Amino acid sequence: MPVRGPKQKPTPLQGGRGRLTDWTEVENVPYDGPVPVRLPASKIRTLPFGGTERLPTHSFTKRWWNTVSHMPHCRLWTQSDWEYALDTALVADQFFYGHTPSATELARREKVLGTTFDARRDLRIRYVEVKDQPESATVIHLARAL
Repeated sequence: MPVRGPKQKPTPLQGGRGRLTDWTEVENVPYDGPVPVRLPASKIRTLPFGGTERLPTHSFTKRWWNTVSHMPHCRLWTQSDWEYALDTALVADQFFYGHTPSATELARREKVLGTTFDARRDLRIRYVEVKDQPESATVIHLARAL
């Protein structure tokens, strides 16, 4: 059950002003690992006066899925997060086919997934640049190994 009132503010570190302790830092590299769920190639839609029709997945949905499934913070996702992303893709597909009431649900779900900078900030996810090890550090590690 949701808690009433405004969102809780994180507490600052002892002795540090304004620095927060609960950020998750993710290297700013597109996710290229396994995607445990697949976007369906088509769906069956029930027509208002009976019958059904098969619709291919919209090209915008495929593009949306390609973008979302390669976000750097996807490496943090569990199986249930991937299932939620797939369900969101199906909501996006409805929207792209003209079902405008799906727009609100799509926006809400995209915020939960962290698809924008503001949404990631609310989730306390921060992309950081990849730090290359200096060559001298590599040489020192090799010298210790010998």
